[in-house]
Amino acid sequence: GDPARMARRSRAATTGATGEDLRRIALSFADAVETLTWGEPHFRIRNKIFCGLGVRDGREVTSVKLERAHAEARLLDPRFRPAPYVGRYGWVAFALEDVTPDELAALLEESYRLVERGGARKRRR
Repeated sequence: GDPARMARRSRAATTGATGEDLRRIALSFADAVETLTWGEPHFRIRNKIFCGLGVRDGREVTSVKLERAHAEARLLDPRFRPAPYVGRYGWVAFALEDVTPDELAALLEESYRLVERGGARKRRR
C-alpha cells in the first residue's frame, strides 16, 4: 500500500481516538444519553443528536456540529469532510483514528454545546 497512509495508520494506532474514547467523552457531558439510531450508537442531549459512532470502510467514524466558521475551516483539513445530509448545517465527519483524544474531546464539546443551546432556544414558549 501507500507508505504515507501506512505511516498514518501505525501512528494512529497509538495516538488516534477510538470509539471507546468517543463514548466515554460523550457520556461525560451533563444529561447526555446513548441511543441506538439507524442501527448505530448515537449520543443525545434532550433527545437531539450531537454525535454518533459508525464504521465506514473498516474505520470508526463520527460527525459533529460545529460553528459555521469553524466547520468551514475544518473542511480545509483533508481529515474532515461534510457530513452526509447535514453538512450544510455545519456538521463535519471524520475518522476517529485521524484525531487525538484531546481533539475529539474539543470537537464533541463544541457539538454538545451547540446542540444543547439550539434545543434550549427552541423550547422557549
